[in-house]
Amino acid sequence: MPKVKSKKGRNTFRYNVDRKKLKRRSKRKAAPRIECSHIRRAWDDKKTVAQNLAEMGLAVDPNKVTGIQEQKASEMEVDRTEAANKFIRKPYVIRELEAAASLPEKKTTTLSEDMIQYVRYMIENYGENYKKMARDEKNYYQDTPKQIRRKIELYKRYHPDEYKELLQSMKDVKMDVR
Repeated sequence: MPKVKSKKGRNTFRYNVDRKKLKRRSKRKAAPRIECSHIRRAWDDKKTVAQNLAEMGLAVDPNKVTGIQEQKASEMEVDRTEAANKFIRKPYVIRELEAAASLPEKKTTTLSEDMIQYVRYMIENYGENYKKMARDEKNYYQDTPKQIRRKIELYKRYHPDEYKELLQSMKDVKMDVR
């Protein structure tokens, strides 16, 4: 039979812990960081999430706004959200969000620096000969000719200007050799 574990020590006060810092950290964790700067500026910490969003003209539950409701929704909940949405105190938030959404999105897709160097090396040395590329000693991952071709096509798609410059520089080198 196992023995019952008794409490061996007693609770002691930890003098090296800063209580003020602990409280600040716990407050930060309790109030999550709002990523959207427009909403963050208009946010009031003294109000609830529903009240803040209603003042901005945003919806807490999109299903209630669009008309998709659960069958069990009580009349009190529906009436409360309709009354809150009638008066928008901070309409500038919606305008700022719409303006930010209408801006064109920047393309952030790219290849890793290692992949770019690998593809450039292969093109500079072998041009379009994928079989020779597959036998090169720098082909560490032992890519097949088709895999190498796909990587080169990715490079062409994501960096078309650099690819054109690379081909142009290769033509210039061939002209100098002759």
